[in-house]
Amino acid sequence: MDYAAFSDCDWVIEAVFEELEIKQQVFAKIEEHVSEECILATNTSSLSVEAIGSKLKNPGRVVGFHFFNPVAVMPLVEVVRAPISSEESVATAMEVAKRLKKTAVITSDSAGFVVNRLLGYLLGEAMRAVDEGASFEQVAEAIAPLGLPMNPFDLLELVGLKVGAHVLDSMHAFNADRFYASENLHKLAEYGKLLERDAKGKIKGYDKKAIEIVGNAAGKGRSSDEIFEAVNVGLAKEVKLMLDEGVVHSPMDIDLSMIMGAGWPFHLGGITPYLDRSGSSEKAFGGSFHDPMIIGVRD
Repeated sequence: MDYAAFSDCDWVIEAVFEELEIKQQVFAKIEEHVSEECILATNTSSLSVEAIGSKLKNPGRVVGFHFFNPVAVMPLVEVVRAPISSEESVATAMEVAKRLKKTAVITSDSAGFVVNRLLGYLLGEAMRAVDEGASFEQVAEAIAPLGLPMNPFDLLELVGLKVGAHVLDSMHAFNADRFYASENLHKLAEYGKLLERDAKGKIKGYDKKAIEIVGNAAGKGRSSDEIFEAVNVGLAKEVKLMLDEGVVHSPMDIDLSMIMGAGWPFHLGGITPYLDRSGSSEKAFGGSFHDPMIIGVRD
C-alpha cells in the first residue's frame, strides 16, 4: 500500500479504473519514487495514453499496454505508441509482452485502439437495435453469423455493464456520427444485470426486469437481415478509416488483433478477408482490403 515499494522497479503497469484524473494521480505518485529510467505502462482500454502521461516530469516513459479479459486466456496485448512515448518505452513494452508469451500489436494512440474500437462499434449497434425495439434474442441471433465466441450482451455482462457503458460513451465522444451511446445501457448498468442465471451460474435467459428497462419486443425496428448487413458494412467502414488514419500498419494487424483479442473465428482468416468475401468492403468503400492500393507500403 506504500508507493515507495515501487522504488526499485524498472517497469510498472497501472490498471486502475478508467478515469483520466485517477490514472494521472497514480502515475504522478509513482514517478516520485521510481528511477528516471523506469517505464510506466497503462492498461487503459479507451483513454488517451498521451493524456495519461501529460502531467509527468518525463512523459516519454509512458506507453500503452492493453490486456484483454480474461487476461490469463486472451493472448493479445495492444502496445500503444503515443506521440510522447519514447522508442525505449515501446521497445521495452514489446519485449515484456514477448516474455509474458503474449502476441503484441503496435497501435497508435487513438480512441479504442483496434479491438475496442471495433467491439465498441459492434456493441453500440447492438444496443441501437435494442433501443429501436428489437429483442435481445433477435439482435444476438442477427449477429451470430459473425461467429464470435460471445454475443454482444453476454460480452457486456462479462466486462461489466458500467464498463461497457463507459466505453460506448468514450467512443461516442470520439465520433458521435459513427458510434452509438445508449441511455438504456446506463439504466441497465444501474440495475446491475442483464442475464438471468440459475443457482449454478448457468445462463437461463434475459432478466425480466432488464427487458422491462429497455421496453422492447420482437418484431419492432429493423429486420435481422438489416441489422446484420448494417453491422458488417459499418465494420468495413471503420476498418478502412483505421487504416487511413494509420492506427496500425496493415489490414493483417487488425486481423491478428481481432483473432487474438476478441476471439474472431480463426478459420475465417481474419475480419478483413471476411468483409471482402461478404461484399461489405465493396458496399462500404467500393474496394477490397487486400487490394495493393489499400494495403499500401509504409517505410
